[in-house]
Amino acid sequence: MPWQVTDHTADMALRIEASTEAALFEEAARALTSLFVDDPATIEPREEFGFELRAADRDDLLFDWLQTLVVAFELRHMLLRCFRVTLEAGGLHASAQGERFDPARHRLAHEVKAITYHGLAIRASHDGWRAEVIVDV
Repeated sequence: MPWQVTDHTADMALRIEASTEAALFEEAARALTSLFVDDPATIEPREEFGFELRAADRDDLLFDWLQTLVVAFELRHMLLRCFRVTLEAGGLHASAQGERFDPARHRLAHEVKAITYHGLAIRASHDGWRAEVIVDV
């Protein structure tokens, strides 16, 4: 699996790996979704959403990307599963497919409160890209 979720005090730590930087952002979104629901495969691609974000650097961009997904769930009750990310200088364009939370089909795993800057890091590795993100649950 290209990402791993571990306990981190009152938080959860996401360690994500991918072959490209754009794929890293997609995998990070998938990892975050696994914190929302026990089985992300139960999320059906009923609606498509577009995102455009700008940030000063890649760490800030990853933070903003994941926090945007937290807000989509908190305010619109959207669970997203299928992600496509294109990175460019200073930002990203992304699309995601998913549906509204349905308690009859989706079992919540954790109450995700926020993404934190604590320990947030993106780095190139010898075989691709890696990121670490702490999520407040």
